[in-house]
Amino acid sequence: MRFHEPPGILGGVSLTGAVHPSTHAMTTMTQVPPADFKAELEKLFGLKSVSYKYNLTKDELFHEAIANDRGRVKKDGPSNAQKAFATKLGIKGPLVYYTDPDCTGRRVKDTYAVCWPEVADEIWWKDDVQRYDPAKYEALLARVVAHLNEKKASLYVKDVFMGADPEFAVPYRFVGEYATHAMFAHNMFPKDLPGVKDVAARRWTMLNAPSFVCIPERDGCRAECAVIIDIKNKICLVAGRMDYCGVVKKTIFTVGNYLLPKQGRLSMHCSANVGPRGDGAILFGLSGTGKTTLSADPDRRLIGDDETIWSDNGLCNLEDGCYAKLIDLSKTAEPVIAAALSKPGTIIENVPALPGKTMAECDPQELDLTDRSINENTRFSYPLTANPNVMPGARGPHPETIVLLTADAFGVLPPVAILDAEQVMYHFVSGFTAKLAGTEVGVTEPKAAFSACFGAPFMSHKPSVYAKLLGEKMKKHKARCILLNTGWSGGPFGVGKRMSIQHTRALLNAALAGELDNVATEMHPILNLKMPKSCPGVPAEVLNPRNTWSDKEAYDKAATKLRDMFRKNFEDKGFASLGIKPAM
Repeated sequence: MRFHEPPGILGGVSLTGAVHPSTHAMTTMTQVPPADFKAELEKLFGLKSVSYKYNLTKDELFHEAIANDRGRVKKDGPSNAQKAFATKLGIKGPLVYYTDPDCTGRRVKDTYAVCWPEVADEIWWKDDVQRYDPAKYEALLARVVAHLNEKKASLYVKDVFMGADPEFAVPYRFVGEYATHAMFAHNMFPKDLPGVKDVAARRWTMLNAPSFVCIPERDGCRAECAVIIDIKNKICLVAGRMDYCGVVKKTIFTVGNYLLPKQGRLSMHCSANVGPRGDGAILFGLSGTGKTTLSADPDRRLIGDDETIWSDNGLCNLEDGCYAKLIDLSKTAEPVIAAALSKPGTIIENVPALPGKTMAECDPQELDLTDRSINENTRFSYPLTANPNVMPGARGPHPETIVLLTADAFGVLPPVAILDAEQVMYHFVSGFTAKLAGTEVGVTEPKAAFSACFGAPFMSHKPSVYAKLLGEKMKKHKARCILLNTGWSGGPFGVGKRMSIQHTRALLNAALAGELDNVATEMHPILNLKMPKSCPGVPAEVLNPRNTWSDKEAYDKAATKLRDMFRKNFEDKGFASLGIKPAM
C-alpha cells in the first residue's frame, strides 16, 4: 500500500486535517453550520480544543480520508497505517477503506445501552444490547472527550436525518475522527430534508473516537472498544477501534427501533417496493433468503432494501443509501451494484487490491470479489439514486402484501404458506431461516437460525412491541401475509435442490396480485401451515413439500424435528408471556 499526497490547501482553507497552533479552533466547511454548532457540542460533550470540518462534500471527504484516516489495518500492524485509498479512477471512482482487523463487522458483544432507571424496564436486554452502568459510562465519556481535547483532534461533522418522512425524521449528527465515516453517513442517510421540526431539540449525536483505547477493568466494558447508546441524553458513543462503517448506520437504526414504536410507527428490518397498481409490499428476511434479489424487481419501484418505517403516512425508507455485501457478488445477477462499483462517492470496504498491484493501479471492476483474505463481510456503500427505479422521496403507500422470507435448508417447509393473523405474529417473532453447514470437516447438517422480527440484534424493545404494531397495521389496512420459502425441495441441503427462482418469483407475483387470496388450500398436518393447491406458473406437486420427497417417512421425521425446533425457540424466548400465541 502506498501513501497518497494530501490535497493541500483548497480555497484558502486547510483540508489536510493538520491542526495549527493559531487555527486549532477553526471550522472548515462547505455549508454554513448552525450558529450554535460548536456551542452545542461543547455543551453536550465538553469539546473545547478540537477543530471541526463541517458538512464537507463527498469529493472533499474523499481527499480527507486518504490524507488523514489512520489506524490499524493488520493484526500486528501499526496503529497509524493508511486506511483509505483511491483506485485507478481516482476521485471519479470509489473510496476503498479498510477496517480494524478486529472490527470487520458489528461487534455485538461490545454493544451496550446505558441502563438509566428511566429506560431500564423498556429495553430488550440481550447479548446484542447489554446493560452499561451509568456511572461507568459517564466516566468513560469524560475520558474520551479529554482524550480528544488533549490531542487537539480534527473532527468531521455531518448533519443528516434518520428517516425520509419529515413528519418524524430524527436529526442525526455524526462527529468523528474519520472522514470515511462522515462520507458513509452522507451516503446512507437523507440530507437537507425540508419540513423537519425542532431539529436541535430532537437531534441525536454520535461521537466516534477510534483513536481512544478502552481499559475494561477501568471503563466497565468487555474489550478495548465499545459502542454505547445513551437514550436519556441522545448520544451514541463509539469508543475505540469499532471502525466498521456499519456501526455508523446500525447504531442509529437501533435508536430508531426504540423511538419510533413509542410513537406508534413500526420500524422494520425489511425491504419495500411498489407495483404498477400502486400496491406496496414489504419483504422481511434474514441474510441468504433472497430479500435483496426479490425486492429488486424491474416491474416494481424500490422504497428501500434494508430498513423501512410503516407510519400512518405509509411506507418510507429509513436511509438514503444501500450497504451491500460484496463477497461472491454476481455482476450478472446484481447489475445495479456492479455498475455502482465504478461510481464516484461510493465506498468499498475490506476488498484487497489485486496481487502485485497497489489499489491505485486497480480498476474497481477488476477487483476480486471472491477474495476472503481480509474477511467475508466485504461491503459496499452507495447512494439510493444508483438504483434506476426508486420511488420519489423513497416513500410509498401502505403495503397490501407482507412477505416473510425463509430459506429452509432442511427441505420441509412448503414453498409458500398463507398466514392468518396469529400465525403472522408467531412467525414474525420466530424469524426463522436455516443456515448451511460451515467449512468444518464432518459438519453436514444445516443449522436453524431464529432472529426475532428478522433483526433481533437491532430491536430495542421486546419482540411483542413490534409484533403488536405489525398486527394492528395489517388489520387496519387489510394486508395479506405469506411465508415464502426460498430454500430446498425434495430433501435437505445435499440431497434436494434449491427452489427454482422462477417458481419463487411466480409464487411471489401471484401473492402480490392477490391470486392466492381465494385459492383452494390444504393444511400441513405437522407444521400447521395453509398451503395453496395451485398457483399460476408453478407445478401443483411442488406446493406440498411432502410430495417432493421420495422417502415420505423421512420427510415426516424431518418436519417433526423442525416443528420441535420452533417450539423450543418459542419456549426459550418466553414469547407466550409476551402475549404471542403458539401457532405450530
